Amino acid sequence: MPSLLMVVFVVQLLLHVVNTVGANTINELLWLLYTKLPSPTSTQARKASTAKREVVRLKRELSKVSAQDDFARWAKLQRQHDKAMAEYQKLDSSLRTHQSAFKTSISTLRWLTTQGLRMFLQFWFAREAMFWIPKGWVPRYVEWVLSFPRAPIGSVSINIWNLACACVITMAAEAVIAGYVLVTKKPVPGVTQEKEMEKPVVFEAKERMGGKKEL
Repeated sequence: MPSLLMVVFVVQLLLHVVNTVGANTINELLWLLYTKLPSPTSTQARKASTAKREVVRLKRELSKVSAQDDFARWAKLQRQHDKAMAEYQKLDSSLRTHQSAFKTSISTLRWLTTQGLRMFLQFWFAREAMFWIPKGWVPRYVEWVLSFPRAPIGSVSINIWNLACACVITMAAEAVIAGYVLVTKKPVPGVTQEKEMEKPVVFEAKERMGGKKEL
């Protein structure tokens, strides 16, 4: 049976991954993987993709044919295009319905295995000690804080352990990102833009104070 300490850490790690990557990105990735599996939905997805390519092909051919110079061919291509478009829209509409239901199920499952599981663990094991602190290592008030809210005094509660895991995971992720930036020599996305957005505010403040604008 896995240790409760490890379970709490893994749950917090999953929460950090979801918050970092984004729920929508994860949903799209899982949907893409799901459509690659052998299932009726994947067959429908392939049919929709084929129908879309056919619509694009017919549209390109239509653009090359003049309705005035070759009306018969243009009318034939137009009928084929309309038929292919109707088929594609039907498949796409059905596929979007399946995708919406899939994303709803995935979102519910993700919440139950992350936020829901964390809340349940914090409630169910609120009175249990994750581990004990050696006697005399910290003052009495620190022992009370570490056991908050209902764990035995002198122990670390699941709430405090969860908070410690979150802090460690966040710092480790930032260290990995910083190491990546140092190795690749690439700027962190968003830093340059934020600095550029701050400049007009500084200049406006200096103008109000009667100062000169720095170039």
